[in-house]
Amino acid sequence: MGVYELLMKAMEERDAKHYIEALHDDYEFVRHQTGTTIGKSQMSEMMVSMMANEDVVINEPRCIYENDDILVEHSVMDFPDGTTEAVMAVHTKKDGMIFRTETGATLIQ
Repeated sequence: MGVYELLMKAMEERDAKHYIEALHDDYEFVRHQTGTTIGKSQMSEMMVSMMANEDVVINEPRCIYENDDILVEHSVMDFPDGTTEAVMAVHTKKDGMIFRTETGATLIQ
């Protein structure tokens, strides 16, 4: 099973633990809104919160490309504040796990 399939299964089941297990210990997430970064522990907290909130909905998820080094995915996400964004995520992989994630998002009116 590729990393993308593992992530989608975790998201469908709202299982933050399995999502977090795909993150490398030295994981880094770059926030598209600010350019700031967070590590695995902060991302883990965010994933637990997102998965517990039924107002966070991932629509039309698709894998653009995945190999041993990178995973590129796209989806349309609904958020608790009522906004919807088209989200592109680029995950760099290391040791078969997600090492770094950068996202870009476009607000959908």
